[in-house]
Amino acid sequence: MNQAIDAYLNSVKSLCPKLSGEEIEYFKIGLKISKLQPKHFFIHANSLQQEIGYVYMGLLRAFYVGEKGNEITVNFLPENRYATHYSAFISRTPSKYYFQCLESTILVTLSYEHIQGGYEKFSNIERYGRLVAESVLKFQQKRIESFLFETAEQRYPDFIQEYPNLFNRISLSHLPLVAELMLTFHRMLSST
Repeated sequence: MNQAIDAYLNSVKSLCPKLSGEEIEYFKIGLKISKLQPKHFFIHANSLQQEIGYVYMGLLRAFYVGEKGNEITVNFLPENRYATHYSAFISRTPSKYYFQCLESTILVTLSYEHIQGGYEKFSNIERYGRLVAESVLKFQQKRIESFLFETAEQRYPDFIQEYPNLFNRISLSHLPLVAELMLTFHRMLSST
């Protein structure tokens, strides 16, 4: 499992290359490995997320349960992504989403308390936290704007470009874009 920890630390160093050896060691002592099987949950909706996860291997799906009891996928998290409902994580409020493994998954995890301790002790770790927050914010903003200003047909190529290998790894039933495209296609057929 040293490979998983090394991969996470390399991602930390690439985002924040000025981290000192002492700061890297601080990260290292707080890291844990979680091995989860398909269909297991890393985060449950309506519960407090205790740790952030870095996907070393595997695939997770983030979703919420709609009013009619249907699962609505909002994101896929393949390797080298963070598994977190970040705004709930940092505000210490319950997550609104489930994060479920679609494959056998290895996560490198870091607790909220350890992260906060690093922010207090080390300015570069605090910088790293800010950079992660900015990255999450950019991703969320891009996603929100795509739903506001683009049709499903316009979002589909972006999805394919961002996740080129996911189609072999996920069920089409988990793809909200496919559902939207099928609905649009059905409407087009019904109007003719």
